[in-house]
Amino acid sequence: MVELYASEGPMPNYLNPMDAAYTSYQKSRIRHWDEVARLMDRWTGLGGAYHRRLTRIYRSLVAPGQRVLEIGCGRGDLLASLQPAVGVGVDFSSEMIQRAGQRHPELRFLRIDAHDLSALQESFDAIILSDLVNDLWDVQTVMEQVARLATPRTRIILNSYSRLWELPLAAVERLGLARPTLYQNWLTVEDIANLLSLADMEVIRSWHEVMWPLPVPVLEPLANRYLVKLWPFQHLGLTNFVVARLSPCRPAPREEPLVSVIVPARNEAGNIERILARTPEMGRGTELVFVEGHSTDGTYEAIQEAMARHPERRCRLMRQTGVGKGDAVRLGFEQASGDILMILDADLTVPPEDLPRFYDVLRSGKGEFVNGVRLVYPMEQQAMRFLNLLGNKFFSLAFRWLLGQPIKDTLCGTKVLWREDYRRIAANRAYFGNFDPFGDFDLLFGAARLNLKIVDLPIRYRQRTYGSTNIQRWRHGLLLLQMVLFAARRIKFV
Repeated sequence: MVELYASEGPMPNYLNPMDAAYTSYQKSRIRHWDEVARLMDRWTGLGGAYHRRLTRIYRSLVAPGQRVLEIGCGRGDLLASLQPAVGVGVDFSSEMIQRAGQRHPELRFLRIDAHDLSALQESFDAIILSDLVNDLWDVQTVMEQVARLATPRTRIILNSYSRLWELPLAAVERLGLARPTLYQNWLTVEDIANLLSLADMEVIRSWHEVMWPLPVPVLEPLANRYLVKLWPFQHLGLTNFVVARLSPCRPAPREEPLVSVIVPARNEAGNIERILARTPEMGRGTELVFVEGHSTDGTYEAIQEAMARHPERRCRLMRQTGVGKGDAVRLGFEQASGDILMILDADLTVPPEDLPRFYDVLRSGKGEFVNGVRLVYPMEQQAMRFLNLLGNKFFSLAFRWLLGQPIKDTLCGTKVLWREDYRRIAANRAYFGNFDPFGDFDLLFGAARLNLKIVDLPIRYRQRTYGSTNIQRWRHGLLLLQMVLFAARRIKFV
């Protein structure tokens, strides 16, 4: 059902001293974009390739079936392409809104000025501002309006023209090859990050897109999919993308959560008693979920005996049906009953006593996915072999480039996230496929796909005191490299 709504409410108080100038500015914008709307159906300029590229990028950032708000929606084509469960588009141009309603009757469109979104009294999973901040009178006011419609799980996604393209775009307009625009704000990524911060939001990641906006076969996909992601071309992008969220200074109140610690265990019989004795209670209780994986040293029986000796601990035990740590972790996550899910390797190279640190970061809202890092503090002498250390450093650099967030240690076994976020990762797993036998990349790729705030947490990595590692350095290293290359096509080279 399409709803047309006009908001003529008062502007925020701090716009009042400039009412006359603001009113004149808005009237000129309305006239301009109403005229653009009337011309769009027969426009033959070169902007189509640019907007098609934007659509592909946004579809990689917003999974189908979410509640999505687009501010400055135009004719609603981008919003419709995201296949939202609930889609709301707002624009100040009545001509744009009328055309959006005709083109996409399944969505809801409102005629509202972005500076005053008080008519909206709902929250959204994703809020989009595509090529909008360049055209706003007061970006800070709009960001404050956006923050009111967001929850800690809302992702705010925007793109804006790069200042580097100011003169080329002006030349293209004069030649009549692009739609004319009004006077633009030319904001850097740092400007946008500062304005978001003033509205109590923070940037999760930012990057450059669209190096060649013209529809030239071969050159366009080569430049826009690959070259703009590589140094030294990455700063030549026409548009800057930013993904943000509410700052953790504004977390939603939560009751104390139940914590589930998943312990994949294969040939770790000698460590089981220490796990039950040393794992602390967190939140309103800690559940230990053991997943035994075809051991030959009696690990399953050792877990049964230890559980019998510790009736005070909340424990569960299951036998893995598949193969690999990733399969064991997924089984444990599915069976766990906690609100927070943690992974603890049964070799105890990450001390269980460190788990409350992960809990505190997640509980505070400072991070939505907490990743352990073994590469900050000095390690015990035999904790990690030298070639393994080099491999970890290589993959940390690859992931920093791939995900756009600082990931220093991809293969630390201890990772912590909210159960509701894991469910969303699992629901979107088909985007990457079940190809990760370790589980680390599966979770990191999924978290990046959902634009979760990933936080590295340094821990001291200890030497194994029982058994031997299940990692085969060369075979598994090659497999990890293949996974990085595969994920690059799905995340970086969209």
